[in-house]
Amino acid sequence: MSSKINVVCESCKAEFRAMDDELSQLACPKCKGKLAPKDAGQQQSRDNAPAQSVSVSIEKDSPAPQNPKKVEEQLADISSSFAKLNSELSKVIVGQKEVIEEIIVAIFANGHCLLEGVPGLAKTLLISSLSKAMSLSFKRIQFTPDLMPSDITGTEIIQENPQTNAREFRFVHGPIFANVVLADEINRTPPKTQASMLEAMQEKQVSVGGRMHPLPKPFFVLATQNPLEQEGTYPLPEAQQDRFLFKIHVGYPSEAEEKKIIEMVSGQKFGDIQPVISAEQILAAQKLVTGIPVAETVVQYATKLVRSTRLNQSDTPDFIKKWVAWGCGPRASIALVSAAKAVAALGKKSFVSCDDIARVAHPVMRHRLAVNYAARAEGLNSDAIIDKLLATLQKH
Repeated sequence: MSSKINVVCESCKAEFRAMDDELSQLACPKCKGKLAPKDAGQQQSRDNAPAQSVSVSIEKDSPAPQNPKKVEEQLADISSSFAKLNSELSKVIVGQKEVIEEIIVAIFANGHCLLEGVPGLAKTLLISSLSKAMSLSFKRIQFTPDLMPSDITGTEIIQENPQTNAREFRFVHGPIFANVVLADEINRTPPKTQASMLEAMQEKQVSVGGRMHPLPKPFFVLATQNPLEQEGTYPLPEAQQDRFLFKIHVGYPSEAEEKKIIEMVSGQKFGDIQPVISAEQILAAQKLVTGIPVAETVVQYATKLVRSTRLNQSDTPDFIKKWVAWGCGPRASIALVSAAKAVAALGKKSFVSCDDIARVAHPVMRHRLAVNYAARAEGLNSDAIIDKLLATLQKH
């Protein structure tokens, strides 16, 4: 069986890696000299030569390395991928453009999403279709009151080794080991099971039996919950809600969209979802989004927006003191800037503006901001408070 070995050029003494069965057909890419397997004598000769070793792999007829793309070209690729994803999802999803955009923004910002909406709004279909279009593995977990943490993370079983006949533990992966995990009706399972998601969401790993098991990259949790039926549910604790980058409200379709949905479903006029972006491209997009610069004035705007929701600040607006029970924590400031970078990238911009911060304020802050009884009595929710806050604060 052929394998890669260390070789050295007999002329310039440069070192390379090459397949042993192709050595006779290859020449030094630097001086076209003869290549030979590296041995002790050649090692001594190389030590006396000028330091010019190179660690590369030689492949037959390998193409020359291409120049890296410019930032503008990479941003154009991200925007193009976003358009392609929208086009593919339109084959099975009618409307929900804002929801789709916010989910893709969260993915490019390397965050998780909590989707809230009544049944029958295609939340599960949207997420499974998105994973197909992104060439990612997909697992669905239906949360129920009797679901245990090991049902999500996996468990160790005793298995007999056929060679040694010895019994040993073997870890069996749970459904959390996928690129896209749909936590369906996450508020229907007890807090103990909900908490089993925390390490996976934050650390991107699972700890079982004293061992760390890394999750595949990229990794996203997209959880859904039903706001209507509260009997027999376990509302997500604030600490776990804070782990989600976005909380997205999925609303009813318009009249025209609902007619189109009826025609599509009753006539089975669904298209086949084709992959338009790979996992490697998503990871590259996440890296690019992270590197987008943010001006000090934009950071100041995001910080002011979050700090204005806290009751212990001297400059807290009066309506916040009247209607808010508690404000957003520092993770909201980080999420605002991270998500705004992804919004800028989708718009082919190499910088973040205050408008980008304002665009993601609602999905970032609505689950981190709690209104009090006075606000509920007046029919106000967290979105209404955020609207008033955005209208109050001046953009730089």
